[in-house]
Amino acid sequence: MEDAVTAILERPMTTENTPAAEQPREEPLKGFEELLRATEELDTPDGYKAELIRGKIVVSPWSRLPYLWPMRELRLRLEPHAPKGHIAETSPFLFTFPSVERAFGPDLFIADGKAFRGVEGRHADSEALSLVAEFTSVSTRDVDWQEKLEVYGRHVPVYLVVDMQAEEITAFWDPSDRGYHARMTVPFGKPLTIPVPFDFELDTNIFLETEEPEEEETTE
Repeated sequence: MEDAVTAILERPMTTENTPAAEQPREEPLKGFEELLRATEELDTPDGYKAELIRGKIVVSPWSRLPYLWPMRELRLRLEPHAPKGHIAETSPFLFTFPSVERAFGPDLFIADGKAFRGVEGRHADSEALSLVAEFTSVSTRDVDWQEKLEVYGRHVPVYLVVDMQAEEITAFWDPSDRGYHARMTVPFGKPLTIPVPFDFELDTNIFLETEEPEEEETTE
């Protein structure tokens, strides 16, 4: 099984997606739609996810076990401040960005819950997103800081990069056609203001805690 997984990671599918500008006007997204379908139908090993990055299907491992508590704690702190009707999840659902022909499965996302009701398929439109967060690893760090930053910076109101290697978190906001207009970086342990539509101060000590927090004793 390990050999099979290594083969997938070292030799990812490399079917190139024809840039939108070069496709026939009658079917401008045909190549993207075909790759998206293949991405969704790919039988990945347990613990792996498939994304559509730079016109290629890329298979990467889901987050390692030590990431569970930081991801969970961030989700619990963000959700109470989310826009009405939006939900926070860490499930590896795909979100599509048709204008740039990408499909990402963020580590954590906050999106309009309506995007998951009464619809078929295995991906949601990125317009539903109000925030995404990526927890970097050695294998995904460059993609999180470059490819995903560029795409999210045109479409998603808030992007959080939790850099587990540098032990710091960066918030990006105010997206535009040229990317985010604003950013703020703090080391783990320092407070970080999460911008509108959330507008609250995040205690980043949650990224320094490695053990399950103890329950407080109660007295009658």
